[in-house]
Amino acid sequence: MKKSETPEDAAGQGVLQRAFAVLRVLADAKGEKLRLTDIAARTGQAQATVHRVLQGLMQEGVVEQPAQSKGYQLSVAFFSLAAAAGTHQSSLRTLYRPAMLRLSGMLNDTIFLLVRSGFDAVCVDRVDGAFPVRSHTGDIGGRVPLGMGQGGLVLLASLPEAEREEVMRFNIPRLHHLGFVDEISMRVRIKECLELRYARSQGQGVFPNIAGLAVPVYDPNGVTVAALSVAAPIERISDERLPLIVEMLRREADAVGAQINPFDPALRRPSQYLGTGNGG
Repeated sequence: MKKSETPEDAAGQGVLQRAFAVLRVLADAKGEKLRLTDIAARTGQAQATVHRVLQGLMQEGVVEQPAQSKGYQLSVAFFSLAAAAGTHQSSLRTLYRPAMLRLSGMLNDTIFLLVRSGFDAVCVDRVDGAFPVRSHTGDIGGRVPLGMGQGGLVLLASLPEAEREEVMRFNIPRLHHLGFVDEISMRVRIKECLELRYARSQGQGVFPNIAGLAVPVYDPNGVTVAALSVAAPIERISDERLPLIVEMLRREADAVGAQINPFDPALRRPSQYLGTGNGG
């Protein structure tokens, strides 16, 4: 105990630390209900202590014990509190801009950052390379149906299966007029994307001389929240150059993805956060 610290202060800090230890264990459970004995074992605290902590957290509404269950879990109120903390400011573009500049400088190609918005993929940032390209999304703020282009395909493939099926049911008719997108070809490409953990386009479609490659961006919970993509003249994304591009994109995506706030408002309402990196 510090000289200026009273016994009450020390006791309060101890309670706070024990409470956060319990919250972290429940968060790591990822929705699984944990019994008192499990929580005590994982936190290294006595069962009586954990029981008191849980009762306090339940009184505050951030932990709940569903009816007829001996397990505990984080409540919706806890997630609402976390979401509210990220409501007013977005750091997504601020985080990724240096990585995109590095990639564009090293590859000499155009780099895109895309996120999902409903049934679409939205370009939230773009850094142009030395070789001019045309893309489906165009400039910042452009959008395409999920499944179109390498970035849109990564975002579609990463969805839970039931949700992905609903998006496909809605989007395939939107893409039918292009003549090169149908249900069979999209399912084949999704399967390849899930196996390879990247999506590649090789000049097929609207821009036959342009190729692209995209990798998923995972948040700290391992959920795909964005796609990091490169587009270039088709000869620049050759089979020989492919491993280097994939490795570079993944390295930057993983390094910055670990810093993403899963509740970043730009992931839910990207169109409102295209003006500046701080949501202004």
